[in-house]
Amino acid sequence: MGSKLPLLQYSIWHTNYLMKQFTIKSDKCNETMKRRGHFTKDPIKFLCVVVSVACTLVLCLSVLQLNEIPVGSSNTIKRVKINPTGGGGVGKLGEIVMGMLPQDLGFTLFLPSEKAFERDLGLGPSDLVGDKGNDTHAILTRVLGFSAVARRIYSDDVQSGKEIDYDSISGYTLYITKDSDGSLIVNRIASEMVNIRRGKIVVHVMDGVIMDSEFEQSVRPGTDEDD
Repeated sequence: MGSKLPLLQYSIWHTNYLMKQFTIKSDKCNETMKRRGHFTKDPIKFLCVVVSVACTLVLCLSVLQLNEIPVGSSNTIKRVKINPTGGGGVGKLGEIVMGMLPQDLGFTLFLPSEKAFERDLGLGPSDLVGDKGNDTHAILTRVLGFSAVARRIYSDDVQSGKEIDYDSISGYTLYITKDSDGSLIVNRIASEMVNIRRGKIVVHVMDGVIMDSEFEQSVRPGTDEDD
């Protein structure tokens, strides 16, 4: 209510100002009617006062009703959480994976961050060239199959405390929930950034690589050395 007081005070002041102006004009009108011999018992002044009082009531009620507007409507802007400790965005490998999807069709991609590619798969931009190039592209194709869903899913589509599941384009089931801070959790992997748009594709950058256990065993860094 305190923030509305200046507006209420201005409305009352403005109404009083109008009343004074009406009174001055009505007095002038009465003077003219007196000179012409048509003086009445001030009906114009009385009417002006009635109109002014009515305007005051309407303005006061309008100002007071501003307090009834609910806070947090459909126009409220939601800020998407960006994890400051995350891997720092999409990166070159992520760009290649996104480029494998048609941008004119609705997909959702739970894309590993650049740090996740390096930590979980041992892959970096240098692996795109040379002898490892073909193998790297084959691995990225498999990652796409696990992490892409043939529909658009925004973070607001997931209710906190509820789990939804969708099959990826390779048939791998994704279990999606939302944390209390707004982050998405997909197969126990948390998001770093959400709701990135690329054409009709919705991209959520994840702090990990979504994959099944068999694929994980085959591409886990250090597997060749252990054998």
